[in-house]
Amino acid sequence: MKKSVLVLLAISVICIAFAAIFVKLSGAPASIISMYRMFFASLLLAPVVYKYRRELLKLTAREWGALIIAGLFLAMHFGFWFESLHLTSVASSTVILALQPIIAMVGAYLVYREKVSARVAVSVFVSFLGVVLISWGDFSLTDLSAITGNFLSFLGAVAVVCYFMIGQNAVRSLKHWVYSFLVFSIAGVFLLTYNIITNTELFEYPPGEWLLFVLLAIFPTIAHVIFNYLLYEVSPTTVSMAMLLEPVGASILAFFILSETLGPLQLVGGVIVLGGVYIFLKSQGRGKHVKT
Repeated sequence: MKKSVLVLLAISVICIAFAAIFVKLSGAPASIISMYRMFFASLLLAPVVYKYRRELLKLTAREWGALIIAGLFLAMHFGFWFESLHLTSVASSTVILALQPIIAMVGAYLVYREKVSARVAVSVFVSFLGVVLISWGDFSLTDLSAITGNFLSFLGAVAVVCYFMIGQNAVRSLKHWVYSFLVFSIAGVFLLTYNIITNTELFEYPPGEWLLFVLLAIFPTIAHVIFNYLLYEVSPTTVSMAMLLEPVGASILAFFILSETLGPLQLVGGVIVLGGVYIFLKSQGRGKHVKT
């Protein structure tokens, strides 16, 4: 695997680890946080996209349809996941979100008939074992709120894998900047529609909340733009596998910023995750990538 790809993966993981922290600090509804993240991110990308504006005129009806579906799945991902963070801990929510590689493997096989080697399968399940250890003490079978939050996080994982799989085809005809701008904007429109239908307050939020909205549009969005770009180089499974590192970073940040505990199991789990990711990336470097 190219060193430039590894560097981009590292930057994206660090940036996206802040997402759960910003959401946890916010008191706004999940659908509002998600909506402004999408719209502010679109505004940040607009100056760059203007350079490639002619690409918008070349899109076919089928491509627009794929973009709309991808935007819907992205809106669902953020809506489900952000709500889960209001109901359960950062560690529990992010560890369930880390199911993405397993879901991606199944999806890639069913849709693209992408074969999975034994080495890759072992690395995925070893890494997942690690993220389970990270938040073992945070799971609750008696707290209805936590159970609901865990389920919403799982739905968010399914939605983001669908988003990535659609993106694997969509980015073939679009610059990644344009693709990101379009799906962010479309996701924002879906969330705006939801907020209007549910009569959710759109504007009356204190300055601190608006700052969090902006931060969510900057840090994690950088990660997602990088992920979209990396779909040119690697498969959705590889991107999802790298995102397994998010629970490690988020748990560490939650310890320092939110005072959430980080015990021996979390530390051991983090080492296992890193080992699994290393095995996976090494195995990908020896094989052929699906160029998208």
